[in-house]
Amino acid sequence: MAQAFITGGSGFIGRRLVRRLLGDGHTVRVLVRSTASADVVTALGAEPVRGELTDAATWQEHVTGSEVLFHLAAETDITADRARQEFVSVGGTRAALDAARFAGVPRLVHCGSEAALLAGEPLVDVNETAPLRPDSEAAYSAAKARSEAIVLDASGPGLATVSIRPRFVWGPGSFLVEGLAAAAKAGHFAWIEGGRHTTDVTFVDNAVEGLILGWRRGRPGQAYFITDQHRVILREFLETHFAMYDVSSPIPDVDAETAARQIAVPARWFLGQMCTLRTEKAVAELGYQPVISHADGLAAVRDSLAGHRKD
Repeated sequence: MAQAFITGGSGFIGRRLVRRLLGDGHTVRVLVRSTASADVVTALGAEPVRGELTDAATWQEHVTGSEVLFHLAAETDITADRARQEFVSVGGTRAALDAARFAGVPRLVHCGSEAALLAGEPLVDVNETAPLRPDSEAAYSAAKARSEAIVLDASGPGLATVSIRPRFVWGPGSFLVEGLAAAAKAGHFAWIEGGRHTTDVTFVDNAVEGLILGWRRGRPGQAYFITDQHRVILREFLETHFAMYDVSSPIPDVDAETAARQIAVPARWFLGQMCTLRTEKAVAELGYQPVISHADGLAAVRDSLAGHRKD
Protein backbone atom coordinates (compact mmCIF):
# COMPACT_ATOMS: atom_id res chain seq x y z
CA MET A 1 0.00 0.00 0.00
CA ALA A 2 1.11 3.55 -0.70
CA GLN A 3 0.99 7.02 0.78
CA ALA A 4 -0.73 9.66 -1.35
CA PHE A 5 -0.73 13.44 -0.97
CA ILE A 6 -3.64 15.52 -2.28
CA THR A 7 -4.17 19.22 -2.84
CA GLY A 8 -7.85 20.11 -3.02
CA GLY A 9 -8.77 17.03 -1.02
CA SER A 10 -11.59 18.72 0.88
CA GLY A 11 -13.44 19.62 -2.33
CA PHE A 12 -16.12 17.68 -4.16
CA ILE A 13 -13.85 15.44 -6.25
CA GLY A 14 -11.15 15.47 -3.60
CA ARG A 15 -13.37 13.99 -0.89
CA ARG A 16 -14.33 11.09 -3.16
CA LEU A 17 -10.69 10.56 -4.07
CA VAL A 18 -9.74 10.45 -0.38
CA ARG A 19 -12.45 7.86 0.31
CA ARG A 20 -11.36 5.76 -2.66
CA LEU A 21 -7.70 5.78 -1.68
CA LEU A 22 -8.43 4.95 1.96
CA GLY A 23 -10.83 2.22 0.86
CA ASP A 24 -8.06 0.73 -1.27
CA GLY A 25 -5.83 0.58 1.82
CA HIS A 26 -3.58 3.59 1.18
CA THR A 27 -2.68 6.33 3.65
CA VAL A 28 -3.59 9.87 2.65
CA ARG A 29 -2.35 13.34 3.54
CA VAL A 30 -4.31 16.37 2.39
CA LEU A 31 -3.25 20.01 2.14
CA VAL A 32 -5.68 22.34 3.95
CA ARG A 33 -5.67 26.02 4.85
CA SER A 34 -8.67 26.29 7.18
CA THR A 35 -9.93 24.57 10.30
CA ALA A 36 -13.17 23.72 8.51
CA SER A 37 -11.28 21.92 5.73
CA ALA A 38 -9.08 20.17 8.29
CA ASP A 39 -12.20 18.91 10.06
CA VAL A 40 -13.59 17.55 6.78
CA VAL A 41 -10.35 15.72 6.03
CA THR A 42 -10.06 14.31 9.55
CA ALA A 43 -13.64 13.05 9.44
CA LEU A 44 -12.83 11.20 6.23
CA GLY A 45 -9.94 9.44 7.97
CA ALA A 46 -7.05 11.25 6.27
CA GLU A 47 -4.32 13.43 7.77
CA PRO A 48 -4.69 17.19 7.24
CA VAL A 49 -1.56 19.23 6.53
CA ARG A 50 -1.81 22.99 7.11
CA GLY A 51 -0.19 25.19 4.50
CA GLU A 52 -0.66 27.75 1.73
CA LEU A 53 -1.19 26.21 -1.70
CA THR A 54 0.94 28.74 -3.54
CA ASP A 55 3.82 28.56 -1.04
CA ALA A 56 5.33 25.10 -1.33
CA ALA A 57 7.74 25.75 1.54
CA THR A 58 4.81 25.72 3.98
CA TRP A 59 3.88 22.10 3.18
CA GLN A 60 6.42 20.33 0.98
CA GLU A 61 8.13 18.48 3.84
CA HIS A 62 4.88 16.63 4.54
CA VAL A 63 4.86 15.26 0.98
CA THR A 64 7.98 13.21 1.71
CA GLY A 65 7.29 9.48 1.56
CA SER A 66 4.36 9.80 -0.85
CA GLU A 67 4.27 7.76 -4.03
CA VAL A 68 1.92 10.16 -5.77
CA LEU A 69 0.80 13.78 -5.49
CA PHE A 70 -2.73 14.39 -6.77
CA HIS A 71 -3.07 18.09 -7.62
CA LEU A 72 -6.75 19.07 -7.59
CA ALA A 73 -6.64 22.52 -5.98
CA ALA A 74 -7.43 25.48 -8.23
CA GLU A 75 -9.48 28.66 -8.37
CA THR A 76 -12.97 27.31 -9.07
CA ASP A 77 -14.74 30.67 -9.30
CA ILE A 78 -15.06 31.07 -13.07
CA THR A 79 -15.81 34.78 -12.59
CA ALA A 80 -12.47 35.45 -10.84
CA ASP A 81 -10.25 37.86 -12.73
CA ARG A 82 -7.08 36.94 -14.59
CA ALA A 83 -4.76 37.95 -11.75
CA ARG A 84 -6.61 35.75 -9.27
CA GLN A 85 -6.71 32.80 -11.66
CA GLU A 86 -3.00 33.20 -12.36
CA PHE A 87 -2.10 33.44 -8.68
CA VAL A 88 -4.15 30.48 -7.42
CA SER A 89 -4.39 28.03 -10.31
CA VAL A 90 -1.10 28.63 -12.10
CA GLY A 91 0.85 29.57 -8.97
CA GLY A 92 -0.61 26.61 -7.08
CA THR A 93 0.38 24.26 -9.89
CA ARG A 94 3.95 25.53 -9.87
CA ALA A 95 4.04 25.04 -6.09
CA ALA A 96 2.72 21.48 -6.39
CA LEU A 97 5.48 20.64 -8.84
CA ASP A 98 8.06 22.24 -6.54
CA ALA A 99 6.76 20.18 -3.61
CA ALA A 100 6.83 16.97 -5.64
CA ARG A 101 10.42 17.58 -6.69
CA PHE A 102 11.49 18.53 -3.15
CA ALA A 103 9.95 15.35 -1.71
CA GLY A 104 11.14 13.06 -4.49
CA VAL A 105 7.61 11.98 -5.42
CA PRO A 106 7.81 9.84 -8.57
CA ARG A 107 4.43 10.84 -10.02
CA LEU A 108 2.11 13.86 -10.06
CA VAL A 109 -1.45 13.56 -11.36
CA HIS A 110 -3.16 16.81 -12.26
CA CYS A 111 -6.94 17.19 -12.39
CA GLY A 112 -7.45 19.15 -15.59
CA SER A 113 -10.53 20.11 -17.56
CA GLU A 114 -11.85 20.47 -21.07
CA ALA A 115 -12.14 24.16 -20.14
CA ALA A 116 -8.43 24.41 -20.99
CA LEU A 117 -9.44 24.02 -24.65
CA LEU A 118 -12.25 26.59 -24.67
CA ALA A 119 -11.76 29.80 -26.64
CA GLY A 120 -15.20 30.46 -28.11
CA GLU A 121 -15.92 27.53 -30.41
CA PRO A 122 -17.82 24.37 -29.42
CA LEU A 123 -15.80 21.23 -28.72
CA VAL A 124 -17.26 18.59 -31.02
CA ASP A 125 -15.93 15.03 -30.89
CA VAL A 126 -12.47 16.27 -29.92
CA ASN A 127 -9.60 14.17 -28.65
CA GLU A 128 -6.39 15.02 -26.81
CA THR A 129 -4.70 16.37 -29.96
CA ALA A 130 -6.85 19.51 -29.71
CA PRO A 131 -4.63 22.42 -28.60
CA LEU A 132 -4.64 24.03 -25.19
CA ARG A 133 -5.83 27.64 -25.30
CA PRO A 134 -3.80 29.82 -22.90
CA ASP A 135 -4.85 32.68 -25.18
CA SER A 136 -8.54 32.22 -24.29
CA GLU A 137 -10.56 35.34 -23.57
CA ALA A 138 -11.88 33.55 -20.47
CA ALA A 139 -9.43 33.92 -17.58
CA TYR A 140 -10.55 30.59 -16.12
CA SER A 141 -9.89 28.70 -19.35
CA ALA A 142 -6.56 30.43 -19.94
CA ALA A 143 -5.39 29.53 -16.42
CA LYS A 144 -6.49 25.89 -16.80
CA ALA A 145 -4.56 25.73 -20.07
CA ARG A 146 -1.43 27.29 -18.60
CA SER A 147 -1.60 25.02 -15.55
CA GLU A 148 -1.86 21.87 -17.63
CA ALA A 149 0.94 22.95 -19.96
CA ILE A 150 3.20 23.52 -16.96
CA VAL A 151 2.37 20.07 -15.58
CA LEU A 152 2.93 18.17 -18.82
CA ASP A 153 6.10 20.09 -19.70
CA ALA A 154 7.52 19.20 -16.27
CA SER A 155 7.44 15.46 -16.93
CA GLY A 156 10.88 13.93 -17.05
CA PRO A 157 13.38 11.75 -15.20
CA GLY A 158 12.48 11.57 -11.53
CA LEU A 159 8.96 12.97 -11.93
CA ALA A 160 6.31 11.63 -14.28
CA THR A 161 3.32 13.88 -14.76
CA VAL A 162 -0.15 13.12 -16.12
CA SER A 163 -3.28 15.25 -16.57
CA ILE A 164 -6.77 13.77 -16.26
CA ARG A 165 -9.59 15.83 -17.81
CA PRO A 166 -13.12 15.05 -16.59
CA ARG A 167 -16.00 17.10 -18.05
CA PHE A 168 -18.89 18.50 -15.93
CA VAL A 169 -18.34 16.44 -12.78
CA TRP A 170 -21.64 15.61 -11.08
CA GLY A 171 -23.00 13.38 -8.32
CA PRO A 172 -24.25 13.65 -4.73
CA GLY A 173 -23.16 16.99 -3.28
CA SER A 174 -21.93 18.44 -6.58
CA PHE A 175 -21.13 22.11 -5.99
CA LEU A 176 -21.67 22.76 -9.69
CA VAL A 177 -25.14 21.24 -9.94
CA GLU A 178 -26.19 22.65 -6.57
CA GLY A 179 -25.08 26.09 -7.71
CA LEU A 180 -27.04 25.85 -10.96
CA ALA A 181 -30.13 24.66 -9.07
CA ALA A 182 -29.82 27.55 -6.62
CA ALA A 183 -29.47 30.01 -9.51
CA ALA A 184 -32.57 28.54 -11.17
CA LYS A 185 -34.56 28.86 -7.93
CA ALA A 186 -33.49 32.50 -7.62
CA GLY A 187 -34.43 33.31 -11.21
CA HIS A 188 -30.81 33.78 -12.27
CA PHE A 189 -30.61 30.94 -14.79
CA ALA A 190 -31.69 30.73 -18.42
CA TRP A 191 -31.49 28.19 -21.23
CA ILE A 192 -29.24 29.49 -24.00
CA GLU A 193 -30.81 28.79 -27.40
CA GLY A 194 -33.04 26.22 -25.70
CA GLY A 195 -30.20 24.35 -24.02
CA ARG A 196 -30.79 21.30 -26.20
CA HIS A 197 -27.21 20.67 -27.24
CA THR A 198 -25.33 17.45 -26.58
CA THR A 199 -22.67 17.31 -23.91
CA ASP A 200 -20.49 14.84 -22.09
CA VAL A 201 -20.65 14.64 -18.29
CA THR A 202 -18.65 12.71 -15.69
CA PHE A 203 -19.99 11.16 -12.49
CA VAL A 204 -17.62 11.91 -9.63
CA ASP A 205 -16.62 8.28 -9.04
CA ASN A 206 -15.75 7.95 -12.73
CA ALA A 207 -13.56 11.06 -12.45
CA VAL A 208 -11.83 9.48 -9.45
CA GLU A 209 -11.34 6.24 -11.39
CA GLY A 210 -9.59 8.26 -14.08
CA LEU A 211 -7.31 9.92 -11.51
CA ILE A 212 -6.36 6.56 -9.99
CA LEU A 213 -5.64 5.09 -13.43
CA GLY A 214 -3.62 8.15 -14.30
CA TRP A 215 -1.44 7.38 -11.31
CA ARG A 216 -1.10 3.69 -12.07
CA ARG A 217 -0.98 3.60 -15.86
CA GLY A 218 -0.78 7.08 -17.34
CA ARG A 219 1.92 7.71 -19.91
CA PRO A 220 4.26 10.45 -18.64
CA GLY A 221 3.58 13.85 -20.13
CA GLN A 222 0.13 12.89 -21.44
CA ALA A 223 -3.44 14.11 -20.93
CA TYR A 224 -6.60 11.98 -20.96
CA PHE A 225 -10.29 12.83 -21.30
CA ILE A 226 -12.55 11.01 -18.82
CA THR A 227 -16.35 10.97 -19.19
CA ASP A 228 -19.35 8.77 -18.40
CA GLN A 229 -19.28 7.63 -22.05
CA HIS A 230 -23.00 8.47 -21.95
CA ARG A 231 -23.76 11.72 -23.73
CA VAL A 232 -26.74 13.75 -22.60
CA ILE A 233 -28.84 16.68 -23.76
CA LEU A 234 -27.85 19.44 -21.35
CA ARG A 235 -31.39 20.66 -20.78
CA GLU A 236 -32.75 17.17 -20.09
CA PHE A 237 -29.84 16.38 -17.77
CA LEU A 238 -30.27 19.57 -15.75
CA GLU A 239 -34.06 19.39 -15.70
CA THR A 240 -33.77 15.93 -14.14
CA HIS A 241 -31.53 17.37 -11.44
CA PHE A 242 -33.62 20.51 -10.97
CA ALA A 243 -36.66 18.33 -10.29
CA MET A 244 -34.69 16.49 -7.58
CA TYR A 245 -33.64 19.84 -6.10
CA ASP A 246 -37.27 21.04 -6.09
CA VAL A 247 -36.75 23.81 -8.61
CA SER A 248 -40.24 25.01 -9.50
CA SER A 249 -39.49 28.47 -10.88
CA PRO A 250 -40.05 28.82 -14.65
CA ILE A 251 -36.76 29.01 -16.51
CA PRO A 252 -36.61 31.42 -19.46
CA ASP A 253 -34.91 30.92 -22.80
CA VAL A 254 -32.50 33.47 -24.24
CA ASP A 255 -31.01 33.68 -27.69
CA ALA A 256 -27.27 33.75 -28.33
CA GLU A 257 -27.19 37.51 -28.82
CA THR A 258 -28.90 38.15 -25.48
CA ALA A 259 -26.68 35.59 -23.76
CA ALA A 260 -23.61 37.37 -25.09
CA ARG A 261 -24.76 40.57 -23.38
CA GLN A 262 -25.90 39.02 -20.11
CA ILE A 263 -23.72 35.96 -19.43
CA ALA A 264 -19.95 36.12 -19.09
CA VAL A 265 -17.57 33.63 -20.61
CA PRO A 266 -16.79 30.84 -19.92
CA ALA A 267 -20.22 30.24 -18.31
CA ARG A 268 -21.86 31.15 -21.62
CA TRP A 269 -19.72 28.59 -23.44
CA PHE A 270 -20.28 25.95 -20.77
CA LEU A 271 -24.08 26.31 -20.86
CA GLY A 272 -24.56 27.30 -24.47
CA GLN A 273 -22.29 25.10 -26.57
CA MET A 274 -22.03 21.48 -27.57
CA CYS A 275 -19.15 19.64 -25.86
CA THR A 276 -18.39 16.07 -26.84
CA LEU A 277 -15.09 14.42 -26.01
CA ARG A 278 -13.48 11.19 -27.17
CA THR A 279 -12.15 8.78 -24.56
CA GLU A 280 -10.46 6.18 -26.78
CA LYS A 281 -7.03 7.19 -25.49
CA ALA A 282 -8.04 6.64 -21.87
CA VAL A 283 -9.60 3.30 -22.78
CA ALA A 284 -6.56 2.10 -24.72
CA GLU A 285 -3.77 3.38 -22.46
CA LEU A 286 -5.38 3.45 -19.00
CA GLY A 287 -7.92 0.65 -19.38
CA TYR A 288 -10.58 3.18 -18.38
CA GLN A 289 -14.23 2.19 -18.15
CA PRO A 290 -16.89 4.02 -16.13
CA VAL A 291 -17.39 2.42 -12.71
CA ILE A 292 -20.84 4.00 -12.24
CA SER A 293 -23.53 4.02 -14.94
CA HIS A 294 -25.59 7.10 -15.73
CA ALA A 295 -28.72 5.52 -14.25
CA ASP A 296 -26.93 4.48 -11.06
CA GLY A 297 -25.45 7.96 -10.74
CA LEU A 298 -28.88 9.57 -10.90
CA ALA A 299 -30.14 7.07 -8.32
CA ALA A 300 -27.24 7.98 -6.03
CA VAL A 301 -28.10 11.68 -6.26
CA ARG A 302 -31.77 10.96 -5.59
CA ASP A 303 -30.95 8.77 -2.58
CA SER A 304 -28.56 11.34 -1.16
CA LEU A 305 -31.11 14.13 -1.38
CA ALA A 306 -33.79 11.92 0.16
CA GLY A 307 -31.44 11.12 3.04
CA HIS A 308 -30.72 14.81 3.67
CA ARG A 309 -34.42 15.59 3.74
CA LYS A 310 -35.04 12.87 6.35
CA ASP A 311 -32.26 14.33 8.49
